[in-house]
Amino acid sequence: MSSSSPSGSGGDDLSERRGIPAAKFIQDVETYLSQSGFDSNSALAFHQERLQQYKVVEMKLLAQQRDLQAKIPDIEKCLEVVATLEARKGTGESLLADFEVSEGIYSRACIEDTDSVCLWLGANVMLEYSCEEATALLRNNLENAKASLDVLVADLQFLRDQVTVTQVTIARIYNYDVHQRRVKQVTPTAIAAADA
Repeated sequence: MSSSSPSGSGGDDLSERRGIPAAKFIQDVETYLSQSGFDSNSALAFHQERLQQYKVVEMKLLAQQRDLQAKIPDIEKCLEVVATLEARKGTGESLLADFEVSEGIYSRACIEDTDSVCLWLGANVMLEYSCEEATALLRNNLENAKASLDVLVADLQFLRDQVTVTQVTIARIYNYDVHQRRVKQVTPTAIAAADA
C-alpha cells in the first residue's frame, strides 16, 4: 500500500499485520484535519484510496484461501491413497483404481504390489518417492497448508476490521464536512437577519 499515512489521528500507533497497514480510528475529526494538514476532501480521498487498497488485498487473500481450501482435501486424498497402497503391500492382491487423465477423462489401472509412488510437485514436475517418503512429504505439505490457511483466516479478519474502521472514518469525515458547510451557511444568514 503506497499511500503515506497522515498523522494526527486518535487511537493506537499505526501498526501492520504482514504488510497490511492498520487503520486508525479518528476520535476528533477537527483535530485530525488540523494536525494532518488535510482539508475534508483530501482526507476523504486518502481514506477512500486506502479502502480500495484494502479491497484489492482482500480479493487476493480470498483467492489464496480458496486455493488452500481446495488443496487440503487433495493432499488428504493422496495420503489415503498412499496409506491404502502401503496396507496392500505384501498381500499379493492388486488394487483396481480409476484415475483422472485429463479434466473429465478417467482411466482404470490395476496397481500391483509397489514400493513407490509418483507425486506431482507442480510446474509439470513429477517425482517418484518411496511410500514412506511420500507419506512424510504429504503430511508435511498438509501441515503447512493448514498453517497457511490459519494465517490467511487471521489476515482476513484483521483486514475486515481495517475496512470497518476505514468506512467509519470516511463517514465521520463526511459528516463533519456536511456539518461545517451547514454552519457556514447558517452564519451569514444569521448575521443578515440580525442586521435587518
